[in-house]
This record gives sequence, structure tokens and C-alpha cells, in this order.
Amino acid sequence: MVLEGLMPLMLPKTWRDTFKRMIAFNDGQLRFVGLLSVLGGIVLILLSK
Repeated sequence: MVLEGLMPLMLPKTWRDTFKRMIAFNDGQLRFVGLLSVLGGIVLILLSK
């Protein structure tokens, strides 16, 4: 949650614009973004050990 909160805290306009662009993504593109998020989270967990 800390990492998720950094972008709207530091760059609110960029964060809002990013989500506006994501609304136009098709299902496959959104799934890919979700996959990248999951993989990034796993990498962060592994690096923190």
C-alpha cells in the first residue's frame, strides 16, 4: 500500500492521466498490466528477504 500511494502523492496529475489511459485498454492489455504488477510484487518480496 505504501508503494501504491507514492504515485498519487508525488505525481497526482500523472497518476490520474495514467488511469484515464488504462480505461481505454482492452481486456488483454489490462491482464498484462495485472501480470506485471503481480510479478513486480513478487520480485519486491524476494528482494526484501
